[in-house]
Amino acid sequence: MTVLAALLLAGVAVTYTALASSPVSSGPSSAGVPGGGPKLQVLTNGLLSTVSRADPGGPREVTELRCDRAYVAGGTLACLKPVGPLSSSGLLVLAPSLHERRSLPLTGFPNRLRVSASGRMVAWTLFIDGHSYATTGFSTRAGILDTRTGRLVKSLEDFSITLDGRPYRNADVNFWGVTFASDDNRFYATLSTNGRRHLVEGDFAAGTVRTLRDNVECPSLSPDGTRIAYKSAVDADPKKGWRLSVLDLATGRVTPLAETRSVDDQAVWLDGRTVGYALQTGDGTNNVWSVPSDGTGAPRLLVPGASSPAPA
Repeated sequence: MTVLAALLLAGVAVTYTALASSPVSSGPSSAGVPGGGPKLQVLTNGLLSTVSRADPGGPREVTELRCDRAYVAGGTLACLKPVGPLSSSGLLVLAPSLHERRSLPLTGFPNRLRVSASGRMVAWTLFIDGHSYATTGFSTRAGILDTRTGRLVKSLEDFSITLDGRPYRNADVNFWGVTFASDDNRFYATLSTNGRRHLVEGDFAAGTVRTLRDNVECPSLSPDGTRIAYKSAVDADPKKGWRLSVLDLATGRVTPLAETRSVDDQAVWLDGRTVGYALQTGDGTNNVWSVPSDGTGAPRLLVPGASSPAPA
């Protein structure tokens, strides 16, 4: 464990906070998160937190572990630490009890994070240059860790690329927004090059990716592996914002979702019928919303004052 990670985790202790009316206020509660039903992990002002799915706006269990992005699945909790001196950050891989299993030093600004359903695979995206996908000249780095074998791919740019059926290599290649299939080998991500943004399917063992279609960013594979929730640039121009949609992988059918505001997030499937995501208000406050995945209904405020949602 690095000295930085040791210092950051030394004081981790679970505290219970009732945030029913205002997520930024705090008040001790011996009850914590009530009930034994499904939970939702979020970040509250950057602190790892848990709420009840039955009452997501109610009491919140807040820890002292600070993350810029967090995700949990299959008994593996991943945390991208905030940026420190010289743009240094880090990845922590923990048990849900917050016992550290592995730490990796990273360089860049934390942006996306995913854990495969089994808990075996962890993927992250960092901004190396720039801070927005809507700007020109940004650079990202996406990596994958196999927690079972220890294999570490520091950058997907090292993989062999097939673009429109042909081998491809270009210095301007960027990857971001990885999501895993149930076999812990196949994955989907965004590839940007030459002014185009593509959905790619990757083979981790083979070290290859191939493009599937354009204007698909930050894919998120559904629990049954048949659909991808994603953001697409309006009129293929990120400066106009993004629209949340769902792609049926078998038919190619695209369903725009009822959320019409610009969503710059990697959506998460809360279940087979519902997608969750974070939206930032004008004053910089983050809120977690949900919307049906079939294009019906309307957005619902799920967890006020929170970001980085993941079913826990």
